[in-house]
Amino acid sequence: MQTRFLTPGDAAAYHSLRLEGLREAPSAFTASFEEESTTPLSEIARRLSPGSGREYLGVFNEEALVAIARVDRDSSSKQRHRAHIRGVYVSTAQRGKGAARKLMERALDCAASLEGVTYVSLAVTAGNEAAQKLYESLGFKAWGYEPAALVVDGVRYDEIPMTKVLAPDARDT
Repeated sequence: MQTRFLTPGDAAAYHSLRLEGLREAPSAFTASFEEESTTPLSEIARRLSPGSGREYLGVFNEEALVAIARVDRDSSSKQRHRAHIRGVYVSTAQRGKGAARKLMERALDCAASLEGVTYVSLAVTAGNEAAQKLYESLGFKAWGYEPAALVVDGVRYDEIPMTKVLAPDARDT
């Protein structure tokens, strides 16, 4: 498996896998399948372009894109020390084969490479124990519980926000 930054040339593969995730795990994303299914590939390619302010990562098994994530950071001068990992999805056929860990390790490397970033955050749907255990094994700590963070088809889903300190002395800066 190879992990790399996605480019505009990956737009079709990214969009297809993203739609799979939104269809298969709607409670894991704030976006919906219905909203994203009408997004033109030209817009997806624009998002994947360098300089968009977001970094999109993918794990490839041979030529197939099997896992995706996005890394971004807050733009406010008071919050630029925080990065976020969002939109994590691993295709159902690739789960349990190490793709999620590879993806998250690369996402953390990406976040750590951003100047001044000392914290990385994400949120996991309550009950997604596999994802939560992976994040905890990578040093993320849960710091709260948000009831009804999402409502999908009338069902409420809670989220667990998690943060990882990148710099050992970050709390002192």
